[in-house]
Amino acid sequence: MISFNQPDVENFFQTFGIQSFAVSPDESQLVFSTNLNGKYNLWAMDLPNTFPYPLSFHNQSCSELKYDKNGNFIISIMDKDGDENGQIYALPPQGGDLKPIRLKEDSRHMVAQLSDDGNRLYYTSNKDDQTYLKSYCYDVTTGEEEVIIHGEGAATYLVTKSPNEKNFIYLKHFANTYTLAYAKVGNNDVLLTPETDKHHTVSSAVFVSDNEIYFVTNYESDYSYLAKFDLEKSEFKKVIEVENEDFIDVQYDKITKSLYLASQQGVSDNLYQVHLEDESIENVELPASVIEGVTIAESGNLYILASSATRPANLFQRKEGLWNALTNYGVPGVKEEDLVEPEVFSYPSFDGLAIEAQLFKAKEENSNGHVILWPHGGPQYAERATFRSLFQFLVHRGYSIFAPNFRGSTGYGLAFTKMVEGDWGHGPRLDNIEGLEYLIQQGYADREKILLMGGSYGGYMALLLHGRHPEYFKAVVDIFGPCNLFSFIESVPEHWKPVMKQWVGDPVEDKGKLTEDSPIEYLDTMTKPMLVIQGAKDPRVVQAESDQIVQALKDKGREVDYLVLEDEGHGFSKKENEINVYRKVLAFFDQYI
Repeated sequence: MISFNQPDVENFFQTFGIQSFAVSPDESQLVFSTNLNGKYNLWAMDLPNTFPYPLSFHNQSCSELKYDKNGNFIISIMDKDGDENGQIYALPPQGGDLKPIRLKEDSRHMVAQLSDDGNRLYYTSNKDDQTYLKSYCYDVTTGEEEVIIHGEGAATYLVTKSPNEKNFIYLKHFANTYTLAYAKVGNNDVLLTPETDKHHTVSSAVFVSDNEIYFVTNYESDYSYLAKFDLEKSEFKKVIEVENEDFIDVQYDKITKSLYLASQQGVSDNLYQVHLEDESIENVELPASVIEGVTIAESGNLYILASSATRPANLFQRKEGLWNALTNYGVPGVKEEDLVEPEVFSYPSFDGLAIEAQLFKAKEENSNGHVILWPHGGPQYAERATFRSLFQFLVHRGYSIFAPNFRGSTGYGLAFTKMVEGDWGHGPRLDNIEGLEYLIQQGYADREKILLMGGSYGGYMALLLHGRHPEYFKAVVDIFGPCNLFSFIESVPEHWKPVMKQWVGDPVEDKGKLTEDSPIEYLDTMTKPMLVIQGAKDPRVVQAESDQIVQALKDKGREVDYLVLEDEGHGFSKKENEINVYRKVLAFFDQYI
């Protein structure tokens, strides 16, 4: 009988991702951005066949895809090496060269939408206003363009247009927890919620007719719900809510006259269908844990991109009430049942606040006894029950991963999410420390065998925890994390700057607090070995943030390994880079166990 080697860590490096997708109007083709050749390109499948073939060879990430409703072309938005300056291209359904549609160097284009006849392209860009943005209507036949929404007072984003293209919905983003929605009707701007002063958000909205709008908001509520606004009556109405769940997305199915609502409940998602005739709601069973994208075809068939802790993001079609997997991404050579599902539990923090967390436990026969604390990014984000090859291969190598959703995380209500605003370094930091103490008390962790790793805000938290609580950790990995809140506030993209006072703090008014919460202030106690990873083209946390902490620690004679990825931004868009980073992280931790 032939015997095979057990899967090694290399298997986990060979997983692939899907960024965005779209379905042709007649559902004969599905196009998606995936890294099957090691870099993100557009691939397609001729449905119902699911064998993929390449459409483009641009080798860059694609954040948005839209089909012309006549099926003549596809619109895509792609950046360059992770710089997040998305440019708009078109290509024919059979693929080939990308045709530039709206390009401007060092500017970003987003939220692309097409008119039904394919002649007009609507989008938002910072090309003429870096701070507040503008939204445009571009005529693809004449080349004429007009501004339809001028940003003012806050970054302003187009959401959608009415069927007759005369009314528009847009968001004014004052903060992640304060986003107002307006309908632009002629020269009038109509607020969709009753008032502006109470902090609340609108996260998604759809027209079901030229005057009826359904949207997701948490106005006068801790959790988001479905609401309706009638433009003719100027009437706001709360429609449906589900206890302790945050609705996050709404899509309209004109065939069945119903809405699909995606809902976040802690680390996983739910999906509901709302029938508009009687506003009844029913749960739609999901084929995975977390929804990453939803598209409704002209026929009413539902397509989603979804993932779970033990399975990468895959595309699914729901037809006649049944789900059909269109892709089959997994870990080569590893059965899904051999991967690790997280234990989900809550623990009390220093002030009694309940914190939900996930623990990916290494199997007993394979465990090296070490636990890696993973503070997530955001910070107004949450670690979900989604697949991370980083987690699974480290668990496979014997490490356990602890991922708490500390205060400021999303999915636990507006009040919980706001707790990080103006307090980046106190409450969330202690939530992480209390989580470690809980693990130790419960016998999940050994006080002498704890490691630390995080990216983005998680990288910031890794630096801060290293500086303020070095006794807990043997070694630390920081992946593009800010080290100095003053320089971070100054270096973020221009359209972020209006939100920084509420989100992080004011450099003058909050000087003492920002100083206290900046990791760069704790160099003397940053004594443990460190690995710092940075994307040279990162627009969110610029390379200068990592440069300064690395240089400051080297000046003190500390052990710091520094890896700069010249062709990456705030993440990893190229498989080769991702593999190199993961190998380096593994080798780094292996030195200290």
